[in-house]
Amino acid sequence: MRHRYPGILQISPPGISGGQYISTPAQHSRTVVEIDPLTKTEYVRHEKVWNYAIADITLLAFGTSFPQISLATIDAIRNLGNLYAGGLGPGTLVGSAAFDLFPIHAVCVVVPKAGELKKISDLGVWIVELFWSFWAYIWLYIILEVWTPNIVTVWEALLTVLQFGLLLIHAYAQDKRWPYLSLPLERTERPEDWVPEEAASSKQDCNVYDEYSGIIQVDEDENRSIVDIFSIHMGSRSGLYQNVPGYDLTESSDDHPNRKVDVEEFHVLSIWKQQFVDALTLESAEDRKLNNIYLRLARIVWQTLRAPWRFLFAFVPPYQIAHGWIAFICSLLFISGIAYIVTQLTDLISCVTGINAYIIAFTALAGGTSWPDLVASKIAAERQTTADSAIANITCSNSVNIYIGIGIPWLIDTAYNFIAYREPLRINNAKGLSFSLLVFFATSVGCITVLVFRRLTLGAELGGPRLWAWVTSVYFMSLWLIFVVLSSLKVSGII
Repeated sequence: MRHRYPGILQISPPGISGGQYISTPAQHSRTVVEIDPLTKTEYVRHEKVWNYAIADITLLAFGTSFPQISLATIDAIRNLGNLYAGGLGPGTLVGSAAFDLFPIHAVCVVVPKAGELKKISDLGVWIVELFWSFWAYIWLYIILEVWTPNIVTVWEALLTVLQFGLLLIHAYAQDKRWPYLSLPLERTERPEDWVPEEAASSKQDCNVYDEYSGIIQVDEDENRSIVDIFSIHMGSRSGLYQNVPGYDLTESSDDHPNRKVDVEEFHVLSIWKQQFVDALTLESAEDRKLNNIYLRLARIVWQTLRAPWRFLFAFVPPYQIAHGWIAFICSLLFISGIAYIVTQLTDLISCVTGINAYIIAFTALAGGTSWPDLVASKIAAERQTTADSAIANITCSNSVNIYIGIGIPWLIDTAYNFIAYREPLRINNAKGLSFSLLVFFATSVGCITVLVFRRLTLGAELGGPRLWAWVTSVYFMSLWLIFVVLSSLKVSGII
């Protein structure tokens, strides 16, 4: 009889043939057990369930772009029954595209250590994502100025949303190198894990949550030798297994009295409780060791300002439940609530100060709602051995902003207007929005040109000599300032 313990997944050696899957709950991966026909050795390797390209477009880009998407959707719902579309949604999304492309590239290019180079390993997928990103804004300009100037029909909104599905199919086809649908570009070696071994192993003992890495225990059998390939990547770990939270104690064992697992240590409720404790802790043990009283006081004040928000988001369930899906969805719902508050505050600020809502949208709102994009790309640039996820998050976020962030709100408003009034959706200040699109397109060409130049000269898009990295960063920031200034002047009627 085989027994299951909390956090331990055992593989029964007898009768396992190559290609059978055993799922692990701590991460979206499947365990593939293969048998060498010559040596009769069982090899255990872990395969990602999610395709790299699809994960970048959906989980990463959609998740980090959800503040913009929810803000635009709330703005559209507030304007139901109005023949004119709200200005916050489109303005925020176009401004967010500029923030994603310029300031986030500016940060990511200087994140790697001095002299360290990080390049895109799969140029084919990046080119496909870049194409759909550029086409998204060309398509938006066609709707506003060429096809049906100053109005949006329900069919145009529907086509905008459906193009997101085409992006997913094309990116997946390129990643899998489907004939006739993919570019004939070779892919360099892609890292097996998102975080390289040295980064992961150095932080193994720093945080209790790091203990919840998805490792399995391999059961030894007298007649077989078993190699756990996944455990080889965890260089600092001894033994053939690590604990995984999420398994219930379904059977007890008298055969292995020494094999005991502390259930409470990995209990999800204890983790959830710790989230609230951390949220209300104003001074950590490390802060208490500081000799500078003013620095300690400043940190306490900062933690006090953050405490309400940390406490609010502590209600999000731990990611150890259901592969993190519940935490993912709850986080999106919380973000939607904050987006609603932001839309109300923006209306008040615009009314009191007299500043055009479009200017607020593509400056302050765009920068604030794009902050998750900045954090995600920065972390990817720091920890991943390639630049794929860091740069893909930028290009994919821009695509998601148009196909989903503008497509769905426009589809809601156009469908309502068509059913209620048999009228299309009219766009206020379409000329100003179209001008912003042209400026964005021109400056983005300058950004992509520099990335290509760095690839040809330095061999990588991110990092390199510190001087050239900072020169590139300043150049990207200047492109963003050009976009903001010209767009603001146009919307204000100065140019």
